[in-house]
Amino acid sequence: MSDAPTWYDLLDVSRDASPDEVRAAWKTQIADLEPGDRRFDALNRAAKVLLDPEARAAYDASLPEEDAEDGTADVVPPVTASAPVLAEREQRAVARSSAGPRTVPSWLLAGLGILAAGLVAAVVWMWSAGGDGGDDSAARAAQVAAESAVVPVLSYDYQHLDEDQKAATSLMTGKYKAEYDKLFAVLQENAPQTQTKVIADVVASGIVRAAADRVQVLVFVDRPTTNKLSAEPTVYKDQVTLSMQLVDGEWLVDDLITSPVQG
Repeated sequence: MSDAPTWYDLLDVSRDASPDEVRAAWKTQIADLEPGDRRFDALNRAAKVLLDPEARAAYDASLPEEDAEDGTADVVPPVTASAPVLAEREQRAVARSSAGPRTVPSWLLAGLGILAAGLVAAVVWMWSAGGDGGDDSAARAAQVAAESAVVPVLSYDYQHLDEDQKAATSLMTGKYKAEYDKLFAVLQENAPQTQTKVIADVVASGIVRAAADRVQVLVFVDRPTTNKLSAEPTVYKDQVTLSMQLVDGEWLVDDLITSPVQG
């Protein structure tokens, strides 16, 4: 057996912890972590699984029965493509004044979360018309839509959050919008206090895989970020995987996963 902790161990909550208890534990533990910290990513994965009823039930079922009884399951927590990925990856841990009170993270990205296992090292498959002789126009349209959508989804200004939220959600499926809205509420609590602004900029993109009505696109994004303690932008570099779903002839964001670009 591995000595790796379960998601419950990582967040230091019991197996029967309520969603509110899980959320509170998650917020406390990520408060002082930087976005590139591996523990930050692991905590986000844990929270996403445990805050999603279906994902949590599937995860609990994956734990050995004998360990599930005493709450000390000793397995490596799985990350499955079927579980929605945590959108709650913060844009930046705002610097704290030595004389001031402890501040909270500025923003938790919507969809806005953890790169699926193995994707960081994957080579992006650039869809080619010559690959199987098929028409790649649908995949290309999804790629263009993903590049356009990722900017409003990952950008915001504390001075007009409502407008930013409206612009972002107009580009999402109903399923992802429901997740995004819950997480955006965290931003609305924190951003006005930290006066945070983020402007996403697309650097490059490629198609990872494609089907008739669903295309996965990898987009590389720069995110210059400022707040009241740092007028000079700090540029975060991310690779963002968007699952684009065709709905009534329009490509919409159905899932979004982010990870810091390594190196």
